[in-house]
Amino acid sequence: MACVSALTCFLSGCSTLEESKINYKSASQAPTLEVPPDLTQLKRDSRYQVAGSNSALFSAASAAGPTRTAPDAGTAANQAGEARIVRSGTQRFLVINRSADSVWEPLREFWKDNGFVLSLDQPELGIMETDWAENRAKLPQDFLRKTIGRVFDSFYSTGERDRFRTRIERTPNGLEITVTHRGLTEIYTSSMKDATIWSPRTSDPELEIEFLHRLMMRLGGQGLSINAASTSAASPFKAASSVAVMPADVKVIKQNNLPAIEITDSFERAWRRVGVAIDRTGFTVEDRDRAQGVFFVRYAPPGATGKEPGFFAKLFTSDKVIPTLTKYRIAVTSKGDVSTVMVQGADGIPETSANADKIIKLLADEIK
Repeated sequence: MACVSALTCFLSGCSTLEESKINYKSASQAPTLEVPPDLTQLKRDSRYQVAGSNSALFSAASAAGPTRTAPDAGTAANQAGEARIVRSGTQRFLVINRSADSVWEPLREFWKDNGFVLSLDQPELGIMETDWAENRAKLPQDFLRKTIGRVFDSFYSTGERDRFRTRIERTPNGLEITVTHRGLTEIYTSSMKDATIWSPRTSDPELEIEFLHRLMMRLGGQGLSINAASTSAASPFKAASSVAVMPADVKVIKQNNLPAIEITDSFERAWRRVGVAIDRTGFTVEDRDRAQGVFFVRYAPPGATGKEPGFFAKLFTSDKVIPTLTKYRIAVTSKGDVSTVMVQGADGIPETSANADKIIKLLADEIK
């Protein structure tokens, strides 16, 4: 009886992360673990591209003055070859002086080598996204799993899934590469514990920095073992707490009686911060035009899809509920060191529906 109880405990995924280990295994063999009910991914619709603008990946940055960024001075391993990690406030991103074409294939191989399957691969947008995957390093490494775990390994689960989005933009300083994380956790929906749903969990900045560091080593031409990458990345880049706290330079305001976000920052940094917030919240990005300060996204309001089936339920059903998505523009405008973020409809007219408030709140909570 004790063995059965122990096995049940392990199957529920009650374990903690060994900080120096990352070992992902994609969950894409099963029906896709889609995002929470209010956010999803659909194919890109090019009809909403701004007339006369180039592809987002290859468009030139607007002349918005010098960017207040700095390398992580005083830390180890912040540069590998021509690739370097730059810090801008609480954000970090990779800068490399190469053409976009020359880094796209290495990016594909990088994520595949780390155990992921790509669910989004759009070089014309400069966006690459992995499917949901499980960090198997979080599973308990005890006697029971070491003896029978290799035979019944598929029965073990951490109850967590991770997804990463990589975004590339060309700037006057070279290519900027950002990595953003989204997470899901499996929770019970009843006291009987006979059904589960996948619920979003807070983005993990330390995971973002971990993979950014690994990517720097890969693009910089320096070999690094998986365990060494985890150990070396954890030390120089200790991220802040992932609890959502709005920075002092970010506030939600009303502009012309419409919801907006005011950021005390230049366009260059505000654009980057909003882009990372969009990636972390999982909006579908159809296109972006940096010169005009516009992100083209899709959003589904909460409740549009009903309940999300549990992981095991999805293994035995082919039913899929497709949410109704609405197209929006997230517009970033700046005057000096003050930038404003507003939500527009697909036609470019300021959005007046309740969804504008929801989108603004989502983004404001994520802007760091």
